[in-house]
Order: sequence, then C-alpha cells, then structure tokens
Amino acid sequence: MTCASCVSRVERALKKVPGVQDAAVNLATESARVTYAGGDDMAAVLRRAVRDAGYEPRAADAAIDAADAGPWAGFWPVGVGLLLCAPLVLPMLGMPFGWHWMPPPWVQFVLATPVQFWLGARFYKSAWGAIKAKSGNMELLVSIGTTAAWLLSVWLWLGKPHADGHVPHLYFESAAVVVTLVRLGKWLEERAKRQTTAAIRALHALRPEVAHLIDWDGSEKDIPVDELRTGDRLAVRPGERVPADGTVTEGATQVDESMLTGEPLPVSKAVGDALTGGSINGDGRVLLQVTAAGSESVLAHIIRLVQDAQAVKAPVQRLVDKVAAVFVPVVIVIALGTFLGWWLWGGTGLETAIIRAVAVLVIACPCALGLATPTAIMAGTGVAAKFGILIKDAEALEVAHRVDTVAFDKTGTLTQGQPRLLALLPAPGVDEAAALQTAASLQSGSEHPLARAVLAAARDGGVAFDAPQDVRAVPGRGTEGTVAGHGVLIGSQRWMRELAVDLKPFEATAQAQQAQDATISIVAVRTGEGAAPRAVALLAFGDEPKAGARAAIDTLHARGIRAVMISGDNRAAAEAMARRLGLKPEDGEVLAEVLPGDKADAVQALKRGTLPAGEGWGGGWPRWR
Repeated sequence: MTCASCVSRVERALKKVPGVQDAAVNLATESARVTYAGGDDMAAVLRRAVRDAGYEPRAADAAIDAADAGPWAGFWPVGVGLLLCAPLVLPMLGMPFGWHWMPPPWVQFVLATPVQFWLGARFYKSAWGAIKAKSGNMELLVSIGTTAAWLLSVWLWLGKPHADGHVPHLYFESAAVVVTLVRLGKWLEERAKRQTTAAIRALHALRPEVAHLIDWDGSEKDIPVDELRTGDRLAVRPGERVPADGTVTEGATQVDESMLTGEPLPVSKAVGDALTGGSINGDGRVLLQVTAAGSESVLAHIIRLVQDAQAVKAPVQRLVDKVAAVFVPVVIVIALGTFLGWWLWGGTGLETAIIRAVAVLVIACPCALGLATPTAIMAGTGVAAKFGILIKDAEALEVAHRVDTVAFDKTGTLTQGQPRLLALLPAPGVDEAAALQTAASLQSGSEHPLARAVLAAARDGGVAFDAPQDVRAVPGRGTEGTVAGHGVLIGSQRWMRELAVDLKPFEATAQAQQAQDATISIVAVRTGEGAAPRAVALLAFGDEPKAGARAAIDTLHARGIRAVMISGDNRAAAEAMARRLGLKPEDGEVLAEVLPGDKADAVQALKRGTLPAGEGWGGGWPRWR
C-alpha cells in the first residue's frame, strides 16, 4: 500500500466479505485488523479479497519483519533518479540569466526514459492493480500524468515535422522530475514507517522462540512458543525470558519486569506468584503453569494496544481518505474536459489541446502530498529527536499545540531508574568503611542492580574490596559467601528474620527509609558454627532525579504548562521526590499509589490537553487527548 486510496480500497474489499463486521487498515504498518464471524476458512477468503483488490496479503509477523528492509527501503534508486534529472533541470535554472541552452532531444530522451519506466515501475504496478480493482489511486494519477508528458514529448520530437530544424519545447524534464520527487517522498515515508514499526518489532523480540515443556514423566523437551497451551508446565532457566504468562509452581527467583512496569529492580517470585511472558528470569530455576499464551498473554495485549494506537488516523488523514476516493476520477474528467474545450471551442489546434490536458494531469500529481507532507514530518520528528522527544505519529504533531498538562511517570522518566546506595548505617562498634568494604567484596562479581549500586558507592568512596569465595545466590533472598575468611550474607529483612538475625538496632531506620520508598538490605556476618549471623550494617537503596528533570519541569511551569507526577509509591515517598523535582503536592501535582494498570485512568481523569510521558510498556499510558 502506498497512499490513502489504497487504504480505502482494501477496507472496502474486506468489508464486502460476508461475515465481516469491521475492518481497519493501517498504512504505516501495512496491516489490517478484521473483526468477523465465520469459520476456519475465513482467513483464506479474506486473503482472496485482498488479492482481488490488487494487493498481495501476507502474515502479520512477516509484514513486521519485512519492514526492516523492504524492496524500496534503499535510497539508491532515488539517488540515480536525481542524477538523471540534474542535466534536465540545471539548464533551466540559467534561463533567468539569459542562458537558453537545453540538451538535445535525444539526450533528454535517454535521461528521462529510465526514470519514467524503471524508477516509476512501482507506480505502474500499483496503477494496474487499481485498474483491475476498478478504482483509482495516486499512483494511477502519477502514471497517467507523467506518461502523457513523456508521450507528448516523443510525439513533438519524432512525430511532427519541424520547420528549419527547430525543435519545439519538450516535456521530458517534467515527467522525470515528477516521478523522482514522488519517489523521494515515498522513500521518506518508508523511513517513517520503519520508525513506526520499530516499537512493535521490539515488543515481538521480547517473546522467546522456544519453551521448555515438562512432559508427564518429568522430562523436558523444547517446543515452539506458538504451540503452548493453557495448563502446560514449563521450566524457566536462569537468564531466560519467560515464554508465557503463568504461575510459579516450584522454585524461587527474581524477575526483571522493567519491560512491563518500567521499574528497574528485580521482583522476587515464589510459589504461587504470577510470571509475565517476556520478563527476564534472574538467578533461579522455576517451574510455572501456563495461564495465558499466544494472543491471550499480557505481552500480546500490549502489542495490540500499540498497534491500535498507531492505527488511529489524524484528522487531516481522515480528510485525505475522503478526498482520495473521488480525487483521481475528478482529475481525469477535468483533463478530458480541458482537452475537449480547447480543441472544440478554444480556437486552437490539437497540439495545444493536448498540451493543456497534459498540464492538468501533471500539476494534479500529488507532489505536495507525496513530498511536502513526509518532509515536514521528518523535519519535525528530527528536530524533536535532537531534544530526546520521539513523536509517534502525525496526530501527535497536529495536537501538540493543545497540550497544557504533562503527566509524568516517575521511575525512569523523572528519576534515573537505577538504584543508588542512599545510606549505609553500621551497627554499633562497626566501622562504616569496613562495612562497605565487606558488602562490596561479596558482591564484586554480581550483576544485580543493587550489587552494582554498592560497587559504585565503594568506587566513589575509594574503598578497595577483596575477592570473595564460595559465593552463592539464594533466589528471592540474597547472596552469601566468604570474605576474608568470614561468612557474609547480604539480603532482605525477611531472609534475615528466617535466619534469626537480630534486626532491632535497625528497625527505626528501616521504617524511616521505607517510608521514603527506599529498598532495604542487611549485611550480616556469621560469628560461629551454629550461631545466628550478626547484622553489621543496613543498606538503603533508592532512586535519584534525572539530570535536567527539575529544569524541564521549571521550563514547563514558566510556559504555563502544568506538570503532574504519577507514581505507584506511597504518598510520603512520592511527595518527597516531587518536592526535589520542584513539583507542588499541595497543588495536586502528585498522584501517588497508582498501580500500573490504573495509570491510564489517572491520566483520563485529568482534563483534555494532557500529554502522558513515561517509560515501560506496562505504564498503561493512553494516547494524547
């Protein structure tokens, strides 16, 4: 598909199929979503309807893969066209200065013909499909107009006697330039399409290709993820992506769900907890029972939300769709009327009538729609990208001027999204540097986000650490090993209580830090065989504002735009971070304790003109309103 007429034609063809309730075609992703009531053979019927409309259907996954490198994705054909057009156009630029030389007719013919029939082959193919479907599109108009200009030039050059060897003005450059400019516009559109489908391709990449199915006898076998069914039992190994939604039936681990929630810290999972397909398993092996697979999974639902959002047409695009249905036949009728009017009643000859009719066809070629629109979009998105703003579609550009409120997600948007060691409280009689050295030594080989935060704090403080021995990760609990001959443990308060560690010296500090949304870990040292470990330090981890976040909010305020922070944290923690960012909780600029699935409703509750800004596919952000 190449234009709005293509979209209208495919939608009409699909809606004519008996049983089809609705059909929506997305030009950006070259995909169609059909709601129908029918049997198993309905897919074949729909494919045949698309084929009869002049297009070649393919599976949705194949369409997404093809967006990476389509046959017209490269610039080199357009570059060749520009080079061939240059000798035809450059001499015309000298005419205002008295230079009236043009290349000989045979040179113009040699330069323009490859552009017309090689570079323009795409237009002829699309035009033929439109003719077979008894409809019109922009490519049909381009084909008719440029071919008429090319044929007229050939006739004026070869088919007409010339007095004194004089050659009349030819129109080879008009045909070649129109084809090249429209193809340049199509290339820019292809670039925009690849950017648009990048989000969907990234989401598809979150799903692994293979799952480890546990058979009835307890053995494992690898099967394609597409073959998973509800109730299947799967094994998920450390470091693998979870292949489907399910419930943990055996084992414990920590899972990276940042793709869903935007939260950087791994989430502990034990028996009975839910796992989401596409999330990354940590250091534990778990068994899960599938509760949703394929199109019913959370990841598939997110993909559908993104596709639906991209399918929404901008107001101007809806206008173009209405105009496109009648534009081509109207232009052809006007061209025929121009020809007959000049020939029969204009008092001119056949040549002048043909030139006037061809002029109508050529000027009606959609150079403005085909080149100016994608150029404007590329320029706008390019400038925005330099400032870190990714604009999803044309509607976003159209309604951007209406924004008077920006609703920010907190984690990863206004904050770093990576934990930092905010506080280290040593036990009485324990040196703070020594406690940090012990913690950093044990975690020196770990890739856990909290371990990286401890190591960063040690490096910043110039604290050296030793190589640990016998390090073992305890899934869902923490890490233990040997440092300088002593057994050391770092983990959650729950784990420490299970090991009978006395946490009373840290209770008040832990509660105060947790009220500020800090994550608490305890460093403990084994004191002897059979004795409970002794807590030597409390580690408090938290997020920090992004550099420039407060300046951005101040800039919005200065421009009269309201800023609101939406967070799942408790109110005290959210308001403390908001004040650091320059937001005023007392003015309603903080919405706290909002679950990921409720963020869309929170934005909907704000007045129109609200721009949601957030990270994490599970952020639930709605489209601009």
